[in-house]
Amino acid sequence: MPRHVRGWRAARPVVLFALLATAGPSAAAPAEPLVANPDGRRTTSLDGDWRTIVDPYENGYYNYRYEPARYGYFANAKPRTPADLVEYDFDRSPVLAVPGDWNSQRESLLFYEGTIWYKRSFDDPRQSDGSRLFVWFGAANYRARVWLNGDKLGEHEGGFTPFNFEITDQLRPRDNFLVVQVDNRRLREGVPTLNTDWWNYGGLTRGVLLLELPRTFIRAYHVQLAPGSRDRLAGWVRLDGPRRAGRTVRLEIPAAGVRHTATSDSGGFAELSLDADLELWSPDSPRRYRVVLATETDRVEEEIGFRTLATRGSRILLNGEPVFLRGISLHEEAPWRAGRAHGRDDARRLLGWARELGANFVRLAHYPHNRFMVDEAERLGLMVWAEIPVYWTIDWANPRTWEVAAGQLTELIERDRNRAAVVLWSVGNETPPSAERLDFMRRLVERARALDPTRLVTAALERRYLDERTLLIDDPLGEQLDVVGCNEYVGWYDGQPAKADGLVWRTAWDKPLVMSELGGGALAGLHGEAGERWTEEYQEELYRRQVAMLRKIPFLAGLSPWILVDFRSPRRPLPGIQDYWNRKGLLSPEGRKKKAFFVLQSWYSELAGGAATGGEGR
Repeated sequence: MPRHVRGWRAARPVVLFALLATAGPSAAAPAEPLVANPDGRRTTSLDGDWRTIVDPYENGYYNYRYEPARYGYFANAKPRTPADLVEYDFDRSPVLAVPGDWNSQRESLLFYEGTIWYKRSFDDPRQSDGSRLFVWFGAANYRARVWLNGDKLGEHEGGFTPFNFEITDQLRPRDNFLVVQVDNRRLREGVPTLNTDWWNYGGLTRGVLLLELPRTFIRAYHVQLAPGSRDRLAGWVRLDGPRRAGRTVRLEIPAAGVRHTATSDSGGFAELSLDADLELWSPDSPRRYRVVLATETDRVEEEIGFRTLATRGSRILLNGEPVFLRGISLHEEAPWRAGRAHGRDDARRLLGWARELGANFVRLAHYPHNRFMVDEAERLGLMVWAEIPVYWTIDWANPRTWEVAAGQLTELIERDRNRAAVVLWSVGNETPPSAERLDFMRRLVERARALDPTRLVTAALERRYLDERTLLIDDPLGEQLDVVGCNEYVGWYDGQPAKADGLVWRTAWDKPLVMSELGGGALAGLHGEAGERWTEEYQEELYRRQVAMLRKIPFLAGLSPWILVDFRSPRRPLPGIQDYWNRKGLLSPEGRKKKAFFVLQSWYSELAGGAATGGEGR
């Protein structure tokens, strides 16, 4: 019988509140649960040029000991008299584009790690005097402190997940100013920690929106098929506002003839449970429905797909049928122009290359990518592995580190819980086993299942040799997972490509295996013998032998080789070859296909035309 993720639980959704520091002129407000589906609301974009001050010593926060509320950069102070001393001026300072990282916008900031202050002015955009206003940030790397008109709204830690604050009571009709202190310094206790293999892009890397909402509004909702059912919808709606109790909540899916009502309880929570005859989402048929949720005061629409997920032994079942994940890993980077990818056009280009490769699956490594990546993947029919940056040597014994990791996992799931494309929540990558690490990761797995019992949980593990020819995956964390991921670099970090010949793989569990990383580097256009490192021929030979090895793994349920496109990394300095780029991409930064691209493309074409149930010859 299939192993479903977990039985549906109708309990209220788990909400994890981020911890906020209280330093500054006023105490930071508690972090708020996310407002779901910002694109389905009445919005005003704050994207564009923001005035900025580079502040490596953090003078704008710490050095104004006498009148910090007036003279800190967050106050946007102006001299009151010609004799008044104010040593900064946003309005005379240079600009940075938002969304965007600061590293790629100014050469002097390429390697910069520290604080930059952002300031943007705006008028109250509300069309109704009775409505509420929120400021919604797509992401700020890594730590952000936010002020409106000199009053502190709060803080957020984590460089890749969204956060929002209500600003209704702090607004004035005109000339409001929003100030954000963004600090991208790496921290031992941070998530990720000090050492990573990607560029530490700082700034307001994703869009900033003002959301206008009614007094009582739909803050969050979950609408998906109940685990194990193809025709039963199960979910919930959470209302926010003074009239949230006893409200009628309507669910409509017009194209499927679905109309359903529920009533909110005293906390504004309404459970949804109903039968529905729906065409299921799949890579071959990425069907989405317009879903409408409405109350007396609010209405939200979203395009949502519906599908079922389960495992049976070493197989992943999509809509009850085995599916093989023909994948590729990718970073949220736009190397053709340099810097973070952040818009829908960037997502379409990256995912279009994945589709051209023959992929039906993408691993969005090693952190939550922007919401357009996930939405476009769903539209294109690409399944998604979504991950948080619990990466390498996290500070496992530090309670604060776990809280930050759990907070990022919560925000990722709150944002994408209605995306059918997301089939795997990943709680980490290449984390070395220890008792502290196992407890840390186990609690993250439990958190993911409490937040969303409709998906499978995974992590990218490592393997060990039993003997010269036998590789075993037996990391104790695998016992906690629905799907086991494994990173292996046979032929690159582990011997030469020929070493893959004759290797035998074993696993400690009867569970699906996704080979989450494999590959090797090549400089596009560099040619030579197949045994010469960094040539396209070496990478091509590595992929040929990897494909032959992977075909023989009977419990293999998919793979996501490393990586689609070359990406920037400060750990890769080799002159003339790397030049601070990780060259493991199947495409160059400009999109030129290396020879290995066609090896994998050929196998994926073969897999797409044959059985997806695994075994010899997949």
